[in-house]
Amino acid sequence: MLDTLLITLLIVAISVVLLGVKVFFVKGGRFPNGHVSSNKAMRDRGIGCIQSQDREAQRKPRFSIDELEKALSDSMN
Repeated sequence: MLDTLLITLLIVAISVVLLGVKVFFVKGGRFPNGHVSSNKAMRDRGIGCIQSQDREAQRKPRFSIDELEKALSDSMN
C-alpha cells in the first residue's frame, strides 16, 4: 500500500515538473494562455469565449415595450 502511494506521488511530482518546465526554468516563463479569446485563429473567425459573450450580452440594454411593439409591427408590414 505504501509503495503504491509513493509511486503515485513520484509520478505526480514528475508530471508537474515536466508540465512546468517553461515556468520553472525559463526566466519570465509562464503557462500559455488557454483562453479562447486569446487565440488569433478563433478571433479571425469571430469565435469568442462564452463568458465574454455573456458579459457583453448582459451589458446591452433590454428592449422596452415600445421598441418590441415597433419591431413587431415592422416585421408584419
